[in-house]
Amino acid sequence: MQITVNGKPREIDGEMPLPAFLQAYGINPRLVAVAINGDVIPKEQYASVRVRAGDAVEVVRMVGGGAR
Repeated sequence: MQITVNGKPREIDGEMPLPAFLQAYGINPRLVAVAINGDVIPKEQYASVRVRAGDAVEVVRMVGGGAR
């Protein structure tokens, strides 16, 4: 099944819950924001969301820092 992750095509083994998808890529869900097909997914809804064929998934990592 093909999806798009951060603008790049990827193959995954069928539909899967969002937490399993993040785990498969070694991503800590507490440190990222996720949007699927342009909709930001609230963290409390991660367990009920599934990644499906054709989805466009954007994963944004939180980065610390500041101005000098």
